[in-house]
Amino acid sequence: MAASEPDTYCLRVSLLAVEPEIWRRILVPGAMTLGQLHRSVQVAMGWGNQHLYEFEIGGACYGPMDEDADEDLIDDATVTLAEVASVGDRFEYQYDFGDGWVHQVTVESTTSSRPAPKFGVCEAGERSCPPEDCGGSGSYGQLLEVLADPAHPEYVEARQWVGARFDPGLFSLEKANAGLQRLR
Repeated sequence: MAASEPDTYCLRVSLLAVEPEIWRRILVPGAMTLGQLHRSVQVAMGWGNQHLYEFEIGGACYGPMDEDADEDLIDDATVTLAEVASVGDRFEYQYDFGDGWVHQVTVESTTSSRPAPKFGVCEAGERSCPPEDCGGSGSYGQLLEVLADPAHPEYVEARQWVGARFDPGLFSLEKANAGLQRLR
């Protein structure tokens, strides 16, 4: 990284097509690869890293390389955040192509005076991430309606599926940061 490049990026990650909004603000090193950024976003949002993903930045697509990867896909392990994004930029991060979770990532600011840990730190956020494999934003909305009504005929089954501890309004900053600290 050149001396003039900022060390730390402040990113706002918002899950699109879900109301009320689910978002996180994370500080990450500009020198992290997009593959590392994927891991940080997974932990900060609360996803389980069980599905494929892709970044779309400036018309180019970045993701993990395997035998099924599109020939236009750029290996996310070879590109750093600082190489593709700067203050004010917005780009998409899609997770789980089946459910189609699309996140908007906004570069809110950069700084050279506040170094971030290798996989970043979460500064703020709201609401719990949807459960894995719940079917996307439409199905998640229906799930929330069921969970809000204990008299609903599908309530017991839905509660068993998501678990007694699932609270869509809950976000634990401590849990997000503990998870980021565990990343290697």
